[in-house]
Parts: sequence; structure tokens; C-alpha cells
Amino acid sequence: MTMINFSYRAKKEDNEEVVGERQSTDRFALARELRSEGLTVISVNEIRANRGFNLLSSFNIFGHRVKLKDKIIFASNLSAMLSAGLSLSRALTVLSKQTNSKHFKEIIDQVGQKINKGDSFSRALSSYPKVFPEVFVAMVEAAEESGKLAEALKLIAEQLDKSYGLRRKIMGALIYPAVIVVAIVVIGILMMVFLIPTLSATFRELNVPLPITTKLVIGLSDFLVNNLLLVVGLIFAVVVSTVITLRSTWGQRYASLVFLHVPFINNLTRQSNSATVLRTISSLIAAGVSMTETIEITARVVQNHYYREVLIEAYDKVQKGFSLSAVFAAHQNLFPIFASEMAAVGEETGQLPELLLKGALFFEDEVDQVTKNLSTVIEPVLMIVIGVAVGFFAISMIGPMYSLSNAIK
Repeated sequence: MTMINFSYRAKKEDNEEVVGERQSTDRFALARELRSEGLTVISVNEIRANRGFNLLSSFNIFGHRVKLKDKIIFASNLSAMLSAGLSLSRALTVLSKQTNSKHFKEIIDQVGQKINKGDSFSRALSSYPKVFPEVFVAMVEAAEESGKLAEALKLIAEQLDKSYGLRRKIMGALIYPAVIVVAIVVIGILMMVFLIPTLSATFRELNVPLPITTKLVIGLSDFLVNNLLLVVGLIFAVVVSTVITLRSTWGQRYASLVFLHVPFINNLTRQSNSATVLRTISSLIAAGVSMTETIEITARVVQNHYYREVLIEAYDKVQKGFSLSAVFAAHQNLFPIFASEMAAVGEETGQLPELLLKGALFFEDEVDQVTKNLSTVIEPVLMIVIGVAVGFFAISMIGPMYSLSNAIK
């Protein structure tokens, strides 16, 4: 059996942090080993052979990636085939032939080969952590133990589909203003480099008096023309440094803080993260995963750093006998009251997965409404910004044009 090197962070009973490296068959097996030793697992990460910074992989432009939509289709179709009575090995062979992604086809074939050699489905999937997220693997592992793999795969497909829809709504609300802003900047730079120098040369030849705004525009144009390569290099450096920063722990923490405090975006951040947390916990518990392992996996799934810290806190407190709803209630700045109330009712009635799912659906509907409202607010703001930019340019350049026509007369 193949052993993989992992690095881990854990806490002892006295809250002393332990950091180390160890070999195991997969990250879940290692987590179980550490828990059996009385440690509280914080994180488990596979150690790669080459851990240096790779610029191309950071941008994810040329690397192989499996689309989320392909994973949804994979889980959904595999569930249908298993329900119809096909063996797992044969179903994987059929799915390998159906997929249009060459990279995903290779992975499905390799998963099938591992299963034929005696590996479990969950262990085979865990060999590809960049393709199959921990939620996916954990739900499959629990389903293998309960014998409900087809049902779990259907639940996984629904979970991924909701995550996909949530992401599309948020990206759809933010892409439009981003495209407009980029277009304005590009057009402005082109005008500064090609149009303004011609006009400024004419103004200088005829010695036309220039207002301060025109001098500012001409000065900026001269700087761009004389230092074009420097400006392009600075823009490239800013983009690269931003990517590197956002991949660092402190950069992610700062970005999480910004998203929680920017007007309009802050409500969207709270509702989308709450929806992700509630749906993920609901899906994992429904699949038969233990509460502590559910919280541990959800902490690694959620993107916002502050939500991750709350879930790590929840992991410790649930082990000590506290309820999940109590942790949510203690952090109402992140989880709305509705989240803690749904969790509390679910814990009291023994229907925690069902109630958390209803809470997730509520927050997903709220995200849908917020994204619509965001688009409604952004459009007039963008029109005002464009109007101010056009007006400033008109005042700066058209005024001297009148002076130029008088000088010619």
C-alpha cells in the first residue's frame, strides 16, 4: 500500500500546538491516528516533492484543471449508474469514455485501476486532492461504510451544484463592474499615450494658456509616454505580488477582513459563507460522517479565514460537550441569528442535517437577492464614475481647444 508524506498541525489537551510530519495512507487515516493519540487536528497537508513557488501554477493558466461542472456530472452520473445496478468499476469505465476532458479521463482511468488493485473508492479519490475535495472523499468514505454510495454521490452532486451556482451568482455580480473598470482604464491609457501627446504638442506650438486640469492630464500623458515600459512592469509586478499575497496566510486573512467590512459586499460575504458552512455540515452529517470530522473538513473547505477560525473553535468545543448552535450564537458578527436558531432547533429535534439544509437554502436565496440588488446599485455608480471621467477629460481638453480656435483667428 502506498504511503504518503504529510505535514500536520495539532493541539494537545493543554492547548500546546504540535507540528510534525508523518507517513500515512491518506490524510483521513492520519487524522484518525492523531486523534487516537489524544491530539486535536488543526490541519493535514500532503508534502509535495517540489515545494518551490511556481508562477505558472499560481496563475493556473497552463496547468491541468478539472472543471467543477465536470465533477458534478461525474458524481450525478455515477450515482445513477450505481442505482441502476452497474458495478463501480464498469461505471467508471463508462464515465471515462463519456468525459470530454482528457485530463479528467486519465484520472478516472487511474481511479478505476486503483480500485481493481484492491483500494477503496475513497482512498483512490484521495490520491487526487486537487480534483476531488475533502468533502467529496469524506462523504464517499462514510457511504462505503454504510453501503449507501449511490445516495451519497447524489448528495455530493447536489452539494457541488449548489456551490457552483452560488459561485456563479457572486462572480456574475462582480465581473460586470470589473470589466467596465478595466475597459475605462485601458481606454484612458490608450488616449494618454496616443491622443493627448498630439494635442499637447499643438498647444505648446501655439502657446495656448492651459488650465491646471489640462496640465495635469498632459503631465500624466508625458509620464506614460516616457516611461511606458516602467508602467507596464509596475502593473505586472502589482498583479504578481497581489497573487502571491492572496496565496499567503496573512494575505488571505486581510482579504477576508476586507470582504467582511466593505459596504454591500459584507452582507454577501456573510450570507454566502454561512450558506457554505451550513450546507457542507448538513451534507457530511447526512452522509454519516461524525460531527468532529465534519467540522474539521468544513473548516478546510470554507474560504474566509475568520469562518475557518470559528470552525476550529467549534471543533474544540464540540469535543468538550458544547453544542454547534452555541458556537454560532457566540459569533453573530459572522453567522446571522437565523443560523444559530436553525442549528439549535435541529439539535433539539434530532434533525440537524435537515434544519441546516433549510438554513443553507434560506441564505442561498438571500445571496441571490443581494447579487440582484448589487447589480442594481453598481450600474448607476458606474454611470456616475464614467460621467465624471468623461466630464473631467472634456473640461480639461475642450476648454483649451476653444482657446486654440481663438489663437488661430
